[in-house]
Amino acid sequence: MTPRTTPRLDMIGLVVSDMAASLAFYRRLGIDVPAGADSEPHVEASLPGGLRIGWDTEEVVRSFDPSWVRPADGGRVGLAFLCGSPAEVDAVYSELTGAGHTGHLAPWDAFWGQRYAVVLDPDGCEVSLFAPAQPAA
Repeated sequence: MTPRTTPRLDMIGLVVSDMAASLAFYRRLGIDVPAGADSEPHVEASLPGGLRIGWDTEEVVRSFDPSWVRPADGGRVGLAFLCGSPAEVDAVYSELTGAGHTGHLAPWDAFWGQRYAVVLDPDGCEVSLFAPAQPAA
């Protein structure tokens, strides 16, 4: 068995009701959000040290997770961990769910070109696992 690399925190994702209002808030905090992004359904910005922050509208999240509903209290922040390969996404998901953590979305090949899965942390926060999809053979 090939040893796997340690997944690393790569992006903090926020689900927003109003993209423009959210981006305005984070711009006020000094995050360099791309100009003209206020009407986009998905926006990303790089943070010092290489970490990224991303915003998705509720509609974007519902496009791949139809069961998602707006939380009454919090629940809009998700952590996304970059894995070394698509197989590693599967392995880490299996390791976490095998340890008793709740799987929310089993690994799948997402339409945006990644192997993707979601596990819930002990407090119910979504932790995404992802890797770039392998090129077609």
